[in-house]
Amino acid sequence: MTHLEFNSELNNIKDTLFGFALKLTKDYQDAQDLFQDAVTRGFRYSEKFETGTNFRAWMSTIVRNTFINKCRAAKKRRTVSEPIENFTYALEGQNPLANQGEMNVRIQEIYQALDQLNEIYRIPFLLHFQGYEYKDIAEELNIPIGTIKSRLHTARQQLKEMMIAKNRLPEPVAADM
Repeated sequence: MTHLEFNSELNNIKDTLFGFALKLTKDYQDAQDLFQDAVTRGFRYSEKFETGTNFRAWMSTIVRNTFINKCRAAKKRRTVSEPIENFTYALEGQNPLANQGEMNVRIQEIYQALDQLNEIYRIPFLLHFQGYEYKDIAEELNIPIGTIKSRLHTARQQLKEMMIAKNRLPEPVAADM
């Protein structure tokens, strides 16, 4: 496909493609960026388009794949937008809490939450926390390894819910796309 043919075909479907980009991104500016990146990519690889096939489907696939690639890249490069001074404790190897008393209270709350767990979840969790591997825990408790993994997952979820309920953990926020 020549560049002239590409431009002609693109002009016929650009509104449809932009609408698709807008549907994926749910933001006008992001849709414009996505549309531009996809058109650039389509133009660059226009010689790979097979004449006689569906140009709209081909470009829609490029838009979709470009969107997926952007989402993956954004997930990898999530950055913290706070000043580095807020994280000096990490650089200095110090405790992020202002005093040891508050730290002790939090540790006590974690132990209380652990005590509230059902025994079938608490024991595998504590063994795993102490450094035992899944297979070692499974052998020790005479339970299949899949059950151990499931119980650890459930224990983590229950602990997380308990800590959120006590306002010690922030509630999870849906990722922005």
